[in-house]
Amino acid sequence: MISVIIVNYNVKYFLERSLLAVREALVCEPGEIIVFDNASADGSKEYLEPKFPEVRFIWNDENLGFGRANNKAWKQAKGDIILFLNPDTLIGRKCLSNTAGFLRSKEEAGALGIRMINGSGRFLKESKRGYPTVMTSFYKLCGLSSLFPRSSVFARYYLGHLDPDQTQEIDVLAGAFMMVKREVLEKTGGFDEDFFMYGEDIDLSYRIQQLGYKNYYFADDTIVHFKGESTRRDSLNYIRMFYSAMIIFVRKHYKGIPAILLRTCLYIAISVRAVVALFSLFLHRFFPSKERFKPMNKKRLVMVGEQEDADCVSTLFTFDQQSDSTELLPRIPSKKIRNVLSRG
Repeated sequence: MISVIIVNYNVKYFLERSLLAVREALVCEPGEIIVFDNASADGSKEYLEPKFPEVRFIWNDENLGFGRANNKAWKQAKGDIILFLNPDTLIGRKCLSNTAGFLRSKEEAGALGIRMINGSGRFLKESKRGYPTVMTSFYKLCGLSSLFPRSSVFARYYLGHLDPDQTQEIDVLAGAFMMVKREVLEKTGGFDEDFFMYGEDIDLSYRIQQLGYKNYYFADDTIVHFKGESTRRDSLNYIRMFYSAMIIFVRKHYKGIPAILLRTCLYIAISVRAVVALFSLFLHRFFPSKERFKPMNKKRLVMVGEQEDADCVSTLFTFDQQSDSTELLPRIPSKKIRNVLSRG
């Protein structure tokens, strides 16, 4: 049995789509769905509870953060496999059976991540990552990883030298889709609650490997991750939370000169990103770009799964029959079918 755990914070419409997809996937892999709500103020309770009577909702009156919320949820779960899933994701009908089957088949496996694409169909590099060591972090912060995206040395942060279409062992799994054996969670204690948001997945991945288990990147299935709907990634709040989480990780797991060097790099990165964010905010406020207000001529919706998945999910979206059309585009080359609906 698999337990799917989703932490929600003010993204009820994204969560609705995600729950509909998970509901379909549980036809192939029996399990349960637990939603832990971090004190959303968008009417999530009134909107979602009537639509999903089979989902176990936990409504909290304060925002506990990602790690604490997930810990409270998985300790109430019944499954031998626990999937931590973001609310801004869409999975295919056979996703849970494929990934859970693979994880159970590998005795040495502790956890599993998956191939992710964004709403435009682009591969998300954070689907597979290495640990933020001193040199790995330095290469990323100074831009060398972008200049040499396939290098086994400079692009170690996103493991750019590894084939994204190949299932293989990696270091860090993304918290957007993190499938863990229950016995492994019990040994690790789950997420470290010192992290409020960001960094928990890196820390847990690290501790899973420290116990002698392997983390796997599963490339034979794909999910859509719309990314960052609860937090704008160019905001000062995001910058503060993300780099603060990295500093917590460094203090916890690195010692001596490497730790000092890495913390220094992170403090410099925080300062630079903050200045850039403030400057960008100034430009947008006083010199608004006309390009930002141009209507889009074409919108694309990427859907992942089998043909029946596309037929099912397409019914969730309403199109103006007089001015819009829905077209199923040709298959995107990969091991897994990625159906793309185009709205023109």
